[in-house]
Order: sequence, then structure tokens, then C-alpha cells
Amino acid sequence: MIMFKKYIYIILATLLSVAGCNKVLDQPILGTYEASKYFNSLANAKAAVNAAYVPLNFGDAFANQLWVLTDVASDDAVKGGLPGDQAHIDDINNFNILTSNAAVEGVWGRYYDGISKANFVIQGLTADNQVVPDADKATIVGQAKFLRAYYYFILTNCYGDIPLRLEVATADNLGSPAVAQTQIYAQIEKDCNEAADALPANWTGADQGRATKGAALALLAKTYLFEKKYDEAAITAEQVEALGYQLTQLYTDNFNAKTENNTEVIFAVQHVAGLSPKQGSGLNQAFAPRGALNGYGFFQPTQSLVDNFEQSPDGVADPRLDYTVARESHPYFDSAFDPSWTATGYLTKKQIQPLSEIPVSTKGDADLNTEVLRFADVLLIKAEALNEAGKSAQALVPLNEVRKRARESYIYDTSLGDGTIPAGLLPDITTTDQADLRAIIRRERRSELALEFGRFFDIIRYGSAYATNALRDIPNFNYEQNKFFPIPESERQTNKLLGR
Repeated sequence: MIMFKKYIYIILATLLSVAGCNKVLDQPILGTYEASKYFNSLANAKAAVNAAYVPLNFGDAFANQLWVLTDVASDDAVKGGLPGDQAHIDDINNFNILTSNAAVEGVWGRYYDGISKANFVIQGLTADNQVVPDADKATIVGQAKFLRAYYYFILTNCYGDIPLRLEVATADNLGSPAVAQTQIYAQIEKDCNEAADALPANWTGADQGRATKGAALALLAKTYLFEKKYDEAAITAEQVEALGYQLTQLYTDNFNAKTENNTEVIFAVQHVAGLSPKQGSGLNQAFAPRGALNGYGFFQPTQSLVDNFEQSPDGVADPRLDYTVARESHPYFDSAFDPSWTATGYLTKKQIQPLSEIPVSTKGDADLNTEVLRFADVLLIKAEALNEAGKSAQALVPLNEVRKRARESYIYDTSLGDGTIPAGLLPDITTTDQADLRAIIRRERRSELALEFGRFFDIIRYGSAYATNALRDIPNFNYEQNKFFPIPESERQTNKLLGR
């Protein structure tokens, strides 16, 4: 896994001048590089698909602001940091959003850049290429199609109706009209299905960490869920299950650099510390508290999120609360928690490593991966899809599997006590009333996946009533006006087919 991480980034140095730029329409036109001539060796083909992974990286937390549009915009987190610092993030939180907002501009440009890189691979290798062996060609194109699907999933859920670009940019095709979100979803489905057919169930050795069949199917299941294609979502989730993924005994294994890429992880952004150019995670510094710990203090959890976690009848909290959120009277990894660190009373613990792993001097260059798709998410996709399809009794099985792992932290985490589960903590759900179960699944999803860059998408897809209630403390929020972020002004100025 570490071998792949180093390989994927070191080999990219020669490609970044070709395919790297923050704004997709400001980049050099890839067509001038004659993709058919570039793919004259297997090494070049691998280097090109490696470049398509790069926009996933959180090496600079303020270059990849997905966390802003997905969680700060939600009821789970606020900006944090110093007043006035990165003020555009407060504008997202308060829904005072201009088309020039830096996060709105940044996510658009970065993820379309990923699409551009993926298109370069797909177009270059699906041409009449006789140099790259067919087996390698299939898996390389499969990775590119998965990545293109993922980038489009993020973009359409952030911006709604958007341009669909499936070819390398040339002088003749830079302008692209926005198409309906249904058409974007149809392309995501197509790319995921084709990627699943081409990709292996597992990679080994230096390739471990690349996109797999399971990643393509998990993204497909999630896409079906967002489209309200519930039968397809449940069936596809079962296909992911059949590949052998398993929940880890400890929830925290998914957020620990020593246990990452485990049996639960389906796809993760791979970070490596100590490389030049830097390829470690910058989230570690951005989200850590200011002062002696050398953090910036951004991304602070809300009271609303804390209140979402269940308690036993005797007041014992769901263990995922303290695995996810740092709070007073509980340690912050290997430091004592200082209430002055946060305006909300809380700090995130996900995306953070203790000082014993990443010291103050290298705080912004961490080696903790960022989860994109994990098996717990697939189980909750299945539970929700089954319940919405009228199969509520069947939905209890995957839902209770997730809850069982959470409460059994008391068995496997010796720091929690004597190995006894507190009475009444996270009991199995038994109701089969569809409406009641819907609310339970939504609450479970929020606790299980908290601060993993997806909450705003869920809030919006649940509909106007849910979203309006969740964001009731934000006076500016209007569901119809704010369910999607505006297409950036820079894009409208360059792409005349979008109109005004």
C-alpha cells in the first residue's frame, strides 16, 4: 500500500505540467498533447491514470475544500478558526454564497480537473492503441472510469445540473451546456458498471489502494440510492457484500493510520507523509487546535451533532461520539482537552493524528488516509433502500449489524472498561414501521458517518422538510435556492453555453 502511494505521486511530477491546474477551463488544452501518441508505453499509461487520482488528495485543506461544501454547510460543523480568517467558509455556513466564493470555485475546478485527467486516459487508451497490453488497458481505463464517476457524483450533488464532459478538451469543445442531473447520474451508472466489469476485486503489492470492483459497485449503489432507485441500490449493495468486505471490530480502525486499508475500507484517499512534493494530509493541521498544537482550529463540530448520538438509559454515550468528537473532560489523543480551543465546545477527531505519530514540526504533512467509501456506508445504503422499497423487516439486518459493531466497542476497546456493554446501549432495532424506521436509519447514518464529508448531501436528498428543520438556525437557508451551490462565476465567464 505504501509502495503504491509513493509510486502514484512520484511518477506524477512529469505529468503535472500537462494536466494540473485549479480551474478546468484555465488549463492547457490536453488535445494539443496528442493523447494517441502519449500512450506509447505501459509506463506512460500508468502515469496518466495515477495523475487522475491526484485531485482526491487533501495535501492542502484549503485547495480541496470538499469538507466545506459537504459538512460546514450542514448541521454537523461550523468553520472554526480565527474570526475573519477564510471568511468565505463562514459565507457557506450562513448561506450567504456568491458565485465567486472560493470554496465554490475551488471544488468545481479541482473535480473537473480530475474529470479532465480521467478523460485523457479513457480517450487515449480506447483509441486504436496496440502498445499497451489489453489486460492492462482494461484495468487502467476501469480506474479512470471509476474516478470520473466519483468526480461527477461530487459535482452533481454540489451543483446540480452541470456540463457533462466526456472528451479531452480541445479548442472546439471548451464550451459545454449544463445537462440535467438525471443525465449526469446516467453517466455515473454507466462508468461504474463498466469499471466494475474491468477492475479486480483486490489489488496486491505496490498497487494496493487503487480503485477496485468493490469501489465501483459501492459508488453505484450510492448513486442508485440518491436517485431513489431503491431496488437497484439494495441489489448492488448485496453485490458489494458478496465481495467479502467486513466491519472491523473497532470503529476507530478506519481513522487510525496504523490500521487503515483494512477489511472495511472500500476506497480511500491515500496520503503519505515525508514526500517531495508534499503528499501527506493537510487536514491534520487545518482541523487541529491552535496554539501549542500548531493547528488552525477549523472544522468544529456542533452541539446538534453531539446530541444526535444515542445514550443508554443510564446516560452512557454511544462510543462513536468520543471516537468522533473531542470534548471537555475527555482526552484529546495524547493531550488534555482545553475548552479555549473551540467556540462550539468540540473538536473533530477524524482526520487527526496524535503528536506521537505526527509531531508539531510536521503537523501539515500527515499520513492518515481519508475515507471515501467504507462497508458501513454500504450496509446503511442497503438498510435505507430496503426500507424505502417497503421491505422494512429485511432492512433491520444491515442496520443492526452497524449498531452491533458500535456497541461492541465496549468488548474490544480495553480503554472503555471491563469488556461489558452498558445495559440498553444501542439495542437492536425491531420496529418495522416504515416512517419510524426511516427516521432511525437517518439518525444512524449521521452518527456512523459523522464528519466524513457527506452530511449536506444527505440533508438535501431527504427533502425540503427535513433540510429546513436541520438548518432551522440558519435564517438565510432556503431549500429551493440553496440545495445546490451556484456554478462559479469564472466558469460562466469562460463557458458561454451556460448562459447567465
